[in-house]
Amino acid sequence: MQSVRVSTTQWISRICMLAGTVLLGFWCVPMVYGLVFSHVVLARFQAHHAETMAWAPGRVAAYRDALKVAAPPATAVLRIPRVGIEVPVMEGTSKLVMNLGAGHIEGTASPGGAGNVALASHRDGYFRHLKDVRVGDRIEMSTAQGTDVYQVEQLQVVSPRDVSSLQPTAKPVLTLVTCYPFFYLGPAPQRYIVRASLLSTSLLSTNTAAPSLER
Repeated sequence: MQSVRVSTTQWISRICMLAGTVLLGFWCVPMVYGLVFSHVVLARFQAHHAETMAWAPGRVAAYRDALKVAAPPATAVLRIPRVGIEVPVMEGTSKLVMNLGAGHIEGTASPGGAGNVALASHRDGYFRHLKDVRVGDRIEMSTAQGTDVYQVEQLQVVSPRDVSSLQPTAKPVLTLVTCYPFFYLGPAPQRYIVRASLLSTSLLSTNTAAPSLER
């Protein structure tokens, strides 16, 4: 009878261990895949470098200096195919982040999440061609979870003190922010806002390769 109890206890222990392993796997796989996504995006981006022909000379120099520093992890890749914008997205709006890509504005929805996802970058760098964006243009945001497709619905110029475009929204939207006018010498007095609404979302499986920065 004692052996039966021991055997039952062993089986219960094994089942608990198996359940724990499965639960740990559900938690670890997305985390590890996110790290792989970030590494692959940044590695490919640094290998190809950005297209800087339209950038201001000072911004090109700042970008090249930033490449020498350990980059923050990329959380997404932003693409606007019609105007040729393709940029890694990193957390925050520090000087390093803004020189290396687009920064996710703190307090807004995270890339791939619901609500108002707001990103900022320099008007004389990665967001130079934001001036060419039109209402109706398609914007793609790829993360480790999948790709969100947005459509531009509004372009506006606002005061730097007007932060209404960064407020939470009931529907999923993407807000891109840069300084304005685009070719202004010195600190720009206004802000240029591109607002896009979500059209579709496609999810990635964990065996799908991370998006690349195609050149």
